Amino acid sequence: MSLLQKQADTIRFLAADMVQQANSGHPGAPMGLADIATVLSSHLNVNPNNSSWLNRDRLVFSGGHATGLVYSLLHLWGFDVSIEDIKKFRQTHSKTPGHPEYGHTHGIEITTGPLGQGIANAVGFAWASKYAQNVLGNDVIDHKVYCLCGDGDLQEGISYEATATAGHQKLDNLVIIYDSNNITIEGDTSIAWDEDVVARFKAINFEVLEIDGHDFDAINGALETAKACDKPVLIKANTAIGKGAATMEGSHHTHGAPLGADEIAASKTKAGFNPEESFVVPTEVKEAFDKTVSGNELESAWNAKVSDEAQAKIEALQNPNFDAIEYPEFEADASVATRESNHKILNAISAAVPGFIGGSADLAPSNKTELKGAGDFPNGKNIHFGIKEHAMASICNAMNLYGLFKVFSATFFVFSDYLKPAARIAALAGIKQHFVWTHDSIGVGEDGPTHQPIEHLSQFRALPNFYTFRPADATENVASWKKALTMDAPTAFVCSRQGLRVLKDAKEIGDVENGGYLLKKREGATVTIMASGSEVMLALQSACHLEEAGIKANVVSVPCYDLLVEQDKAYIDSIIDPNTKVFAVEAARGLEYYRFADVVYGMDSFGASGPAGDLFKEFGFTLDALVERIKNDI
Repeated sequence: MSLLQKQADTIRFLAADMVQQANSGHPGAPMGLADIATVLSSHLNVNPNNSSWLNRDRLVFSGGHATGLVYSLLHLWGFDVSIEDIKKFRQTHSKTPGHPEYGHTHGIEITTGPLGQGIANAVGFAWASKYAQNVLGNDVIDHKVYCLCGDGDLQEGISYEATATAGHQKLDNLVIIYDSNNITIEGDTSIAWDEDVVARFKAINFEVLEIDGHDFDAINGALETAKACDKPVLIKANTAIGKGAATMEGSHHTHGAPLGADEIAASKTKAGFNPEESFVVPTEVKEAFDKTVSGNELESAWNAKVSDEAQAKIEALQNPNFDAIEYPEFEADASVATRESNHKILNAISAAVPGFIGGSADLAPSNKTELKGAGDFPNGKNIHFGIKEHAMASICNAMNLYGLFKVFSATFFVFSDYLKPAARIAALAGIKQHFVWTHDSIGVGEDGPTHQPIEHLSQFRALPNFYTFRPADATENVASWKKALTMDAPTAFVCSRQGLRVLKDAKEIGDVENGGYLLKKREGATVTIMASGSEVMLALQSACHLEEAGIKANVVSVPCYDLLVEQDKAYIDSIIDPNTKVFAVEAARGLEYYRFADVVYGMDSFGASGPAGDLFKEFGFTLDALVERIKNDI
């Protein structure tokens, strides 16, 4: 038996043993990919002693269910994943959960989550690398990005969004290895899919190589060719799922269930392994895979060639000085749409923070996200994603984890539906992506209910570890960004299309960092009105008219509901007087306000098509209507 074969079989049986012991998991893909992973390992430049080394190769497992392969490799390379950790596969509080999670398991580059996102993540790493090359030089950044994917990944629409973008950008640092085993959960892929993947990738400007995924020489040759190519590469590796299984090789039954003790024993016997032993790593196999020594050597050599100038740039990118940002100021009573104030804020941040970059899904003129004078990506800061919201957000997740940049993405708020899976992964993994979402309510007007976000605020406020800011005016917008830039979580800015009156001088804005604050207090108040965004002015006006009718009302502005619910009871009681009747008003669903409010005035429909002013009147978001409703409901 050759050493390469022994290495591959070691991976196979580690994966099979993991799934068998856990009685849960996916042995088929790891076993089918074991030969490819073994050869790829010899090409991969990583350092287990410093998993954040900037010039390391990135390896993304888009098929996150193939964790048996992932954890086997991490252990064999020398990352902080022990055999004991592997034995606890899929168990509560283990380092080896069912799908790889960034920040949880040492060596995992990103949480890929559901199929397809990992491909977009790999494109994001490759994009970040290209931008880093332009900033730091090709002699400083010259690594590759590898992505392992399967049939399921390529059936997901996001894969086309992302790879078409990669082909357009000619990302010669990207190598996608397609594990083509023609198997999904329900059986052979032919029952639902017969796409010519080779033709598809050639059409989007990829170099395509097709190989036997179990031929070590062919795998090595393809990787050598890919590394020298001047465009992104797809290696279509024809494999057998469950490769090495005694009787189940090639069967879809190996995909998502244990092989069984008898099948594993027979498979080990067939390969020359002891059938009575589990979780075995022969000494020569560990030595062949181990990267602890070579990783240190690679990083030391790289450090030696990085100039002082390049090192200074790296440090400036990694440690942005947010105190240097000269935020715009806005005159009280001026009418400024928060998408407009956001534009000025974005440009102020960009001017002070070298690594602040981003763009929109073909909506920059409407989202107001252009960074003026900053050029177009990858040579400049303005990224043109095209109409590809899901890929955009997943690409930005990876770019934010690259280690140098703070990246924002933008679209209309209603189109956040297209990128929700990536926003969820950002929240789960604590990825500090900034989302800019404009056209925030029925104020969109004539475009009608298909373009008017109704349930979206509630949806994202329900998402753990995700912070949605809907500022009432330009000065709240500035304060919201100041808070967001300091947070270790994704944030979203939901901005208006229509002009909003600037409520107060910046010095008078309350505790935005707490998510909500008492904007207007009246002694002896019996009513509190809560609101966010454009409805805050309506709340203030209504409070004034209520006072004329002998009803005193406090007004609470809620720029970030998610932060507000994190505050203690003492703070909540200080801004929402427990002795008042609480009303919340929002031109959206707004049901989450029942956590604080006795009555919520929100949307019960999807809106309508018409001028914005007419719609606010139609749905009861006018001064006269709100005052009358509050009077009736006290």
